Amino acid sequence: MSSPLLPILAAASPLTFADFMETVLYHPQWGYYNRQPIGFGGDFFTSASGDRDFGELLAVQFRQMWQVLSCPAPFTVVEMGAGEGETARDCLGAIAETDPQFYKAIQYIIVEKSPQKRQSQGEKLAGHPVTWQDWGEIPDQSLIGCCFSNELVDALPVHWVVLEGQELQEVYLEVTPTGITERLGPLSTPEIAAYFQTLGIPFPGPTYPEGYRTEVNLAALDWLQTVARKLKQGYLLTVDYGYEGDRYYHPQRHQGTLQCYFQHRHHNNPYVNLGEQDLTAHVNFTALTHWGQEYGLQTLGMTKQGLFLMALGLGDRLAALSQGNIPLNQLLQRRSHLHSLIDPTGLGGFGVLLQQRGLTDDQAATPLQGFAPDPNPL
Repeated sequence: MSSPLLPILAAASPLTFADFMETVLYHPQWGYYNRQPIGFGGDFFTSASGDRDFGELLAVQFRQMWQVLSCPAPFTVVEMGAGEGETARDCLGAIAETDPQFYKAIQYIIVEKSPQKRQSQGEKLAGHPVTWQDWGEIPDQSLIGCCFSNELVDALPVHWVVLEGQELQEVYLEVTPTGITERLGPLSTPEIAAYFQTLGIPFPGPTYPEGYRTEVNLAALDWLQTVARKLKQGYLLTVDYGYEGDRYYHPQRHQGTLQCYFQHRHHNNPYVNLGEQDLTAHVNFTALTHWGQEYGLQTLGMTKQGLFLMALGLGDRLAALSQGNIPLNQLLQRRSHLHSLIDPTGLGGFGVLLQQRGLTDDQAATPLQGFAPDPNPL
């Protein structure tokens, strides 16, 4: 059955892959993130999709951030792309239960494109101090607190580039109401070539094979600049899957990292299931740290999600299971969920990047609990 997105794409043809990805993921009516649920009922699940541990452990970290900043009121948490709202619900619920003073000080803002997601988030977050705002509604240099995202950057639209005749070419799409074909052409913006030059990646170059294909996420740099502009004092916490730049653009990674997810299975054809499948590309953490510095965001730490959550108390939760008196099937299910959050081959291997803006030297030097060295590394 033909997708309603095909005539929309055809009207804009030819278009870059980034424009295609923006449309199929974020179109207000037919885009994937406006139609599909996230979690066990959707095409993939995140750290927040199971029990409440992820949000509750984040609350521990947010509370320490608040204390490092001398307990400002308000302390603003901006969650960017909040999915189904579980992280915010679990985080705020934990804060309300354990620290009423912090709960009174907290202001939780969700930046969310999808009207449908805003509605489902609102249902989960009724009664909590949450507002939904667009970036344009948040004044520059106004936020004191923490901007946070979990699996946001991987879903930002990417440009697709190919090495053709030892020259860098971009993938363009010719779209008709009956199908999509690729063609190569000159780069749509000089920022793409500058991206590799700035990071010192020798691409294009003789070490890369003909036909080498990869992604460039310029939207991530725009997002990073926006966050830096809005943040007056505090932290940027980014959780996602990805690599450092030299590993991301290794000559052997000749087909890039773009993946499609449909009904909990992944494949590599972005031109099927339009608006019904997720498209993602790994995050280049080197780009986030480099351009973050350019925009005034100092990198404070980088760790893996498994280590991050263990340092915040997940290990204590695992240990407590053996002391509890719960039915065996519930114990096994609970243990399986906790282990999934720290599995180094899955969610536990995600990167957690911590950046800051506007902190004093003493504040910046204060180690955060989630980035403390682990005496028993995974």
